[in-house]
Amino acid sequence: MKVVATPRFSEQLKTLLLGMAETDAEEAKRFKLYLDTILLNLPSKAQKYKPSIYSNETDVRDIEHQGCTIPFYYDSAASACVLLGIIDNRV
Repeated sequence: MKVVATPRFSEQLKTLLLGMAETDAEEAKRFKLYLDTILLNLPSKAQKYKPSIYSNETDVRDIEHQGCTIPFYYDSAASACVLLGIIDNRV
């Protein structure tokens, strides 16, 4: 199984990391490193995440990471976890 990022996720992550780097570059690096670890392990742990609060579909789930929510969709036909976006809840 693979993890696929949508263009929306990539843009939102870039914006989030640039904002974090302006105040604390080391914190932005730690955030990205830990997020990469979560996403690397996502294929084997996708079912452990709770159903998304942003969708009524059962195949959409949320990853909570340091005040951010990452909704993702498990596409069984393509055998992929599709990252739909990243929402900053810290604001």
